[in-house]
Amino acid sequence: MPIHPTAIIDPSARIGSDVEIGPYSIIGSDVEIGDGCWIQHHVTILGPTKTGKCNRFFAYCSIGQQSQDLKYKAEPTFLEIGDGNTFREFCTVNRATSPGEKTAIGSHNNFLAYCHIAHDCIVGSHCIFSNNGTLAGHVIVEDHVILGGLSAVHQFCRIGRHSFTGGCSKIVQDIPPFTTVDGNPARARGLNETGLKRHGLGEAQVKALYSAYRTLYRKGLNTTQAIEEIRGRPMTLEVEQFVDFIAGAKRGFVSAGKNSGEE
Repeated sequence: MPIHPTAIIDPSARIGSDVEIGPYSIIGSDVEIGDGCWIQHHVTILGPTKTGKCNRFFAYCSIGQQSQDLKYKAEPTFLEIGDGNTFREFCTVNRATSPGEKTAIGSHNNFLAYCHIAHDCIVGSHCIFSNNGTLAGHVIVEDHVILGGLSAVHQFCRIGRHSFTGGCSKIVQDIPPFTTVDGNPARARGLNETGLKRHGLGEAQVKALYSAYRTLYRKGLNTTQAIEEIRGRPMTLEVEQFVDFIAGAKRGFVSAGKNSGEE
């Protein structure tokens, strides 16, 4: 197990097999590192934190630091990370705020340099956060999301699966799944059609989503009316996910912008 002699590892930390820990990295108490993880130089991982297998932490990452929420009073809170994630330089991930709660990250995500994941966030799997993508507390990010560079997400927002945000977006409401948003504040610009096709959705599935999108954004209906109309006709699995997400939006969801490109 190649651990550099300058690395500082708390005796209570549990280090899996085939783990590499580089110079001047710090592994704190109550940290569990899964098999095959790679930790470059000057990385700090504090606990209670548990990581899965084959994660990669680049230089100057700060993982598992205490919540920045002013309500936090040093209670035991947690961070859990799945398998196969990449955290590039200077990424920061905080533990939860309330006792016994956790921040959770899935598997096979790619977090580029300077990304921040705040307390109590839940991030799914197969997401890409471009440089400086930032989540405030209690944000939920579903699977296969692409967060554009310098995008910032307000606390308690939800980012739906297979959605895409343009660079420098200011996100203050929920983003429906399968959509593209952009702007300050972010506005819906249409479906993430390229991303959907890359993930194997056929023409009929995409057309069904376009129909639901137009009903929600282009018919002049209120949200309740739009949901009723969409649910009143045959739905694909994707349309069902789309309308269920809208129905569950507690902060509201992004409105439509000009030149949305949905036609």
